[in-house]
Amino acid sequence: MRILLVEDDKKLSHTLKYQLEKENFITDTCYDGEEALFYINQNIHDCILLDRMIPGIDGTRLLTILRRQNNNTPVILITALGTLNDKITGLDLGADDYLVKPFDFEELLARIRCVTRRPPLIHENDTLGFGDLTLHITDNRLNGPAGECSLSKKENELFQFFFRNTGQTLTREQLLTKIWGIDADIENGNLDNYIHFLRRRLHAVGSSVTIRTVRGIGYRICPPEEP
Repeated sequence: MRILLVEDDKKLSHTLKYQLEKENFITDTCYDGEEALFYINQNIHDCILLDRMIPGIDGTRLLTILRRQNNNTPVILITALGTLNDKITGLDLGADDYLVKPFDFEELLARIRCVTRRPPLIHENDTLGFGDLTLHITDNRLNGPAGECSLSKKENELFQFFFRNTGQTLTREQLLTKIWGIDADIENGNLDNYIHFLRRRLHAVGSSVTIRTVRGIGYRICPPEEP
């Protein structure tokens, strides 16, 4: 899971990033509203931890922009402003939860788990399903009509991203940033190679699911019945 942490207190930001990454969350950090908006527009995060009082675009205005863009990424407001009216304002603007500083890290983890509960297609045994495919996330395995095959970590992550965004064309930038990170030094050719690997995996398990190239934009995963 990838988290965006927007917190201008650098000491707190570094501490939270360290704790989150110990829990295996990929964590991007930024310290002001303008930088946060750039990150948010990449649309690659599973959860946003947003301080209300940040430089530039403040947290409430940033939240308003995000929701007006129809971005439904779960947002937990993290702030020292803890009155009832503050909480009501934040929730009415579209926050999914509101956590008042200081807080216990275990409570933050519980709230992250709460707002990022997966949709029904993720089953209790840690799998994702799409078309005639079943992706075993923890075991790095893909099942299809003709059997199963093993996946590399990156292949697994790419399949997860496609499965969770069915019906959408994912841009090359989204895919590169989601899987390798915003600051990763990776070339477009690497992504093309991995898409080739995914298509080979689909063929190996006898799937009718396809990954279509959308010229000039990126890729889209298509169910067997889509022409």
